[in-house]
Amino acid sequence: MPRNRMLVALVVGALTTLGASGDAQAQKYGGVLQATIRSNPPDLSIHESAVVDTTESMQPVYNNVVVFDVFQKLETLETVVPDLAESWNWSADGKELRFKLRSGVTWHDGKPFTSEDVKHTFDVVRGVSKARLKLNPRKLWYANVKEIVTRGDHEVVFKVGRYQPSLVVLLACGCSPVYPAHVSPAALRTTAVGTGPFKLKEYVREQRVALEKNRAYFVKGRPYLDGVVLNIIRNPTSQNAALVSGQVDVGTINDTPKPLYDQLKAADPTVQFVPTPSNATLNIIVNTKKPPLNDLRLRQAVNLAMDRNALIRSIYQNGAVPGGAMIPAPYGYWGLTPEQLKTMPGYGDPEANKSEARKLLAEAGYGPNRPLKIVISTRTNLAYTGPAAWMISQLADVGVQAEMKSIDTGTWYGMVARRDFQLGMNATAIGVDDPDAVLYENYACNSQRNYSDYCNPELEKQFDAQSVETDKAKRQQLVREIDMTLQREVARPYLAYRTFYYAHRAYVKNWLPHTSIFNGWRMQEVWLDK
Repeated sequence: MPRNRMLVALVVGALTTLGASGDAQAQKYGGVLQATIRSNPPDLSIHESAVVDTTESMQPVYNNVVVFDVFQKLETLETVVPDLAESWNWSADGKELRFKLRSGVTWHDGKPFTSEDVKHTFDVVRGVSKARLKLNPRKLWYANVKEIVTRGDHEVVFKVGRYQPSLVVLLACGCSPVYPAHVSPAALRTTAVGTGPFKLKEYVREQRVALEKNRAYFVKGRPYLDGVVLNIIRNPTSQNAALVSGQVDVGTINDTPKPLYDQLKAADPTVQFVPTPSNATLNIIVNTKKPPLNDLRLRQAVNLAMDRNALIRSIYQNGAVPGGAMIPAPYGYWGLTPEQLKTMPGYGDPEANKSEARKLLAEAGYGPNRPLKIVISTRTNLAYTGPAAWMISQLADVGVQAEMKSIDTGTWYGMVARRDFQLGMNATAIGVDDPDAVLYENYACNSQRNYSDYCNPELEKQFDAQSVETDKAKRQQLVREIDMTLQREVARPYLAYRTFYYAHRAYVKNWLPHTSIFNGWRMQEVWLDK
């Protein structure tokens, strides 16, 4: 049985007396941080969204039960710190995860925060409440939670079917904020009522998301800023121009790849960068239920046609690395090694792969006189249309005729949830680098985010086996075996893990992007040295 694991209460603010670089520098109060995001948030509800534009916009508004240390780029169990909870512990039998909550915390509308808010939030996410979410992309994160009970206003208990150490990690994700029980989930699509360091001031589509300081925030002395404005600028050239001209202090906060980095560096050498290997992947989703790609041979051919190293050299100018379902080392812990990747279909010799792809197409009845014709759906942003055009050229090499269909980000997730596509050039980022987040969300048979509808009940049993394993090395081995099976069965072909070069002005302090693009945007520690 697992030991009782009490975590001593910490004051989050005590972690931030030093800057992110460790320099003892006096922080300054005031100012409004001007940043950039590339798309309209589809709505304002983090729990109903799989798109990072919502999470990064609304994360400053909310708190979690626990959260990741803002100054640690890679999110792990060891970097979880208190947030709305002061402390937590597992019961001796591993069947209860207990949280002692803070007192004196208020919602932005003045109502008190209590344990009922935590219970309400995760009962809604688990789908056992009368209140329902329109979309629920992370429901399976909490499938092991059997009941949530309150013990007074300041204690809440998650009762689980099996000991699950990573449950704490899932709760720390920026995708897991606590919602107010007195505000309906439907209302939180168009407004925001949180306990966080900033309050929603306005959301003007195609213009900005504006946040203002919460002067009643429970962390003493935070936030430093008077506000944050996220300017919606779709065009990458315009994003760069906004930073160079001084219109914004921070570049696009979730997508500055190597080519944009090179452009910015040449345009203004004074711009500073935080290169951050990201768990944001470029991948292919395949409609396995809809002809013609319900034929495994065709899915294998598509996968084999992709020269991943050519993509990394051309589109990303070596600002990316190949990987499987989990981000590879040294950027993460769980991913396949380079040696293991080379043995996977689509990762070896590109010419041999393309030859094998042509054979598979011929076996399925396709060739020069009867080419396979498919439509590749992707989002309208250049970050997706560029790789989609590259993908069309790769498929042409093996005799497949493909055309692109561009979809606005606001409607993209609804479209893929309905499986209204043949083939998709997709980008996916998971809230945390943990197998429990990645495997259940992307590959469980009944997950909303299992866009390819891959289903392997026997392999899913291994999801549970790795989840309960407390020996980290043994768990890593189990996860890598699962990952290799996913690659062999073409569950969701991965093309690259991208490095983002987060751009900012030198006077922006405590700006430290995380490996997961869904974390690190609370903004309570950021300040302006001007």
